Amino acid sequence: MSEVSRVVDVPPDAVFAVLADGWSYASWVVGSSHIRDVDEDWPAVGSRIHHSVGPWPLHIQDVTVVKAVEPGVSLSLEARGWPLGAAAVEVTLLPRGEAKTEVRMRESVVRGPGKVLPEAVQALVAKPRNTEALARLADLATGKYTDRKGTQR
Repeated sequence: MSEVSRVVDVPPDAVFAVLADGWSYASWVVGSSHIRDVDEDWPAVGSRIHHSVGPWPLHIQDVTVVKAVEPGVSLSLEARGWPLGAAAVEVTLLPRGEAKTEVRMRESVVRGPGKVLPEAVQALVAKPRNTEALARLADLATGKYTDRKGTQR
């Protein structure tokens, strides 16, 4: 399992607001290139984001499914991209002082060809990708929070 973390200068609810907006998924998830549809009840357990993975014209159409959710605290997903496989992704939000959040992202391959690779090799791919994903998530959360507070950027 690969884990990365980042402290963001907004409260957990501001970060979760981005996670709860399924249409923003491709803006922060590295590798997701297009959102085709988002279930109306996203991010309820069992709801899906229908997305494309990879660059056009080689993209794969698949889904990401919510496995567990605790609003403002955590979101657990199964991100699919067949024939490459599927990964369990856990995003946890931890309050860190006033208006700060430590965002932790854990990922492990659960199905497909990547499952046979040693965890250290999986981490070589997952860690840099997820570090960038958290940077994008932080930017989105900070921007939305700043706009909501009415502060000039």
